[in-house]
Amino acid sequence: MPRYARSERAALVALMSTLGPEAPTVNEGWDTRDLAAHLLLRERRPDAAAGIVLAPLRDRGERIRREIAAGDWAELLDQLRRPPVWSPVSNPLTDELTNTLEFFIHHEDVRRAQARWEPRDLPAGLDRTLWRRSSTLARLALRRFPARVLVQAPGQGEVAAGRGGEQLRLTGAPGELVLFLSGRQRVARVELDGPPELADRLRNAKLGV
Repeated sequence: MPRYARSERAALVALMSTLGPEAPTVNEGWDTRDLAAHLLLRERRPDAAAGIVLAPLRDRGERIRREIAAGDWAELLDQLRRPPVWSPVSNPLTDELTNTLEFFIHHEDVRRAQARWEPRDLPAGLDRTLWRRSSTLARLALRRFPARVLVQAPGQGEVAAGRGGEQLRLTGAPGELVLFLSGRQRVARVELDGPPELADRLRNAKLGV
């Protein structure tokens, strides 16, 4: 069975190793060192990882992330390359479920912050996996958006999200939809059709879960 979480992890680590610790990423204010520290916090510090999503714990999580980021770059990459089997998010039972989207997105965060990037040709199986995740992500990311958004991936399917009213159509390859719906609208190659004011609002909305 393909292990897309593992292959995206390996590709991301290889790219970070080539670019070094100060290369830009799509994540505002973060370089590759910051991003590596975020990923290590998430899988190696479950006591602090809740701060990634829970505001009351954010300050502590960010403090620990900065402490991790201060470590030796080669060691950070080695730790990221070899996830611990005890990790709640990276053990053999959970890795594919919890890390495929995570490492695909962050791999693209690094790729698309560099000059002259182009979308990758993804394996058909990864496309299908990303479509399943993007259809779920659409319902979560767009749950408060004040329009009906029809999200379409040609050859994969479509899903409706949003709160109704006027309609927008968001079309793209599954990976592009994942990036758009996770808040990377400016680097996602999608088509967005509908009322211009609503389309602009969606392009600039704070999306993600």
